[in-house]
Amino acid sequence: MSTKFRHMMLAVGLLAAAPMAGTAMAEPGGCLKYGAVGAVGGHMAHHGVLGAAGGCATGMVRRHEYRKGLREKAALWDKEHPADPNQSWLERHRNEKTYQQKATLWDAEHPSNATNSPTGTNAGAPATPPQK
Repeated sequence: MSTKFRHMMLAVGLLAAAPMAGTAMAEPGGCLKYGAVGAVGGHMAHHGVLGAAGGCATGMVRRHEYRKGLREKAALWDKEHPADPNQSWLERHRNEKTYQQKATLWDAEHPSNATNSPTGTNAGAPATPPQK
């Protein structure tokens, strides 16, 4: 088998598997996922290590922005739903939700912003009232 044919088959296999890998994770892939894609792309251009490093950096930035958006939405949800001061520390700790759960609840309460990107770029924007 020629090297060119093997590279072509590898690229076709990766493209076929890409949709399945993207739907399995709730948050964007980090250094490993983006680094692997960057390494394959860099390998095609004979710069595999450079592509892997660039992909890794891109993956870390994307995941950081995603988690930052979750924290912002969780802070907005906490602001709108303050903790009950009559609960004990143990009850408040047991009822504490994760950033992901709070962001999901905030999106459910503000459906006009639910279609925004998960990076939270418009997380602080007020919800627009429905048009009559």
